[in-house]
Amino acid sequence: MDIGIGYWIGFFIFVLVMLALDLGVFHRKDEEPTIKASLLWSAFWIALAFAFAGLVWIKGGGQNALDFITAYLLEKSLSIDNLFIFILVFSFFGIKLKYQHKLLFWGVFGALIMRVIFILAGATLLHQFAWLMFVFGVFLIYVGLKMLFEKEHQQDLADSKIISFLRRVLPLKEDVVEPHLTVKVDGKRYATQFLLALIFIEASDLLFAVDSIPAVLAVSQDTFIVITSNIFAIMGLRSLYFALSGILPMFRYIKYALALILAFIGSKMVLNEAAKSFDWAFHISNEVSLIVIVSLLVLAILASWFRDRPRKRHEFK
Repeated sequence: MDIGIGYWIGFFIFVLVMLALDLGVFHRKDEEPTIKASLLWSAFWIALAFAFAGLVWIKGGGQNALDFITAYLLEKSLSIDNLFIFILVFSFFGIKLKYQHKLLFWGVFGALIMRVIFILAGATLLHQFAWLMFVFGVFLIYVGLKMLFEKEHQQDLADSKIISFLRRVLPLKEDVVEPHLTVKVDGKRYATQFLLALIFIEASDLLFAVDSIPAVLAVSQDTFIVITSNIFAIMGLRSLYFALSGILPMFRYIKYALALILAFIGSKMVLNEAAKSFDWAFHISNEVSLIVIVSLLVLAILASWFRDRPRKRHEFK
């Protein structure tokens, strides 16, 4: 897709304006987000992404628009894992609901910068060394199968190496009520539980990017499509978290859908690159990828709902 520097500048100005409006106007006060408002904001971000896909269609044609939508939905689905981490982190540190939005804002802002760097680096490597498609593909298959077959266990952040390290190297004051990242007490500067939560969120996103970036590069290596789809998916993550945080743990089979999506995308990378290398008449298209991603997510949600329906009926008797 032939994109000039003006489009890049325009897009990033748009992102900065939206972030400024989000924090400085629409969520200026520390208030508890309602489910209704969060659902409306989620719908707004999704509609904005599809409107942008329309602009991609006008500029680059239908195939590029399809690539954008596929990359967007892939990143959106894989980011569900981040939502589980958010729930865990805020619960562990006792962060009140009304302070979570601002903390997630800065977490998302840092994630945007890291993702752009990762995508540019990954796309450059793949252009220079096409055989890395095999490496990334096998890695995604491994991660997907590992996720699929690993036993369920309750995570405890108290045992986290990241938390243990931060508590060793930072002077901490973890009983701060107001949402300050640091506080000054008796002339000494202390980090708070808010800063620890933010660092953990950024570190977890860095780990998730290790598998989500290769996966999205399997859809397209056009840096404009990959970066814009990634940013749209991440910018809507906060609203999605507040809309789904109460019901997300009920979807017990979501993990298996994400595992199968990663394994499928990895297989696609390996098979498509092998077909290109050996001149086979074979190719898994992004149309097929889109159908597989949506189908697996819908099946996981429906299976979770049917699995828990008898228990819910019993609770209401």
